[in-house]
Amino acid sequence: MERGLLWLPLLAVFFGLAWSGWNEYQKVESYKRWAEQFERHKYDIYAVLGQKGDRLTWGKPTRKDPIDVHSVTFQDIERIRFRIDSKFYDDKDSEFPLNAKKISLEIVLKTGEMPSIRFTDVDIAAGWYRFLSDRLTATSNS
Repeated sequence: MERGLLWLPLLAVFFGLAWSGWNEYQKVESYKRWAEQFERHKYDIYAVLGQKGDRLTWGKPTRKDPIDVHSVTFQDIERIRFRIDSKFYDDKDSEFPLNAKKISLEIVLKTGEMPSIRFTDVDIAAGWYRFLSDRLTATSNS
């Protein structure tokens, strides 16, 4: 009987991990349906992000559809900032901290608002920063 009681916590951990995996799978499947409308998109545990034409859309992933969805056009954006922890970086920087805790793109709108899109991976965030900065430059030059 003691052996059975020792295995009980392990069984609880197994069911917790199984539920967590199923939950994340449902989020990814929901994201796939949502992302079909975009030319470029990304999924992250913190945020989903999509770009189509001159429109940028982001929100928080859930098992059904993203929530807190926001959308702006490139004409509404004044600039984009790439933040790792409390420091800002630009596309000239080639080395980023490996132990970053908070990675985000901050979109500075012409209205003064500064929404932030979180990332877990520095390289993916840097790629989006370069892409959006280039698009913003191209939009402002035309």
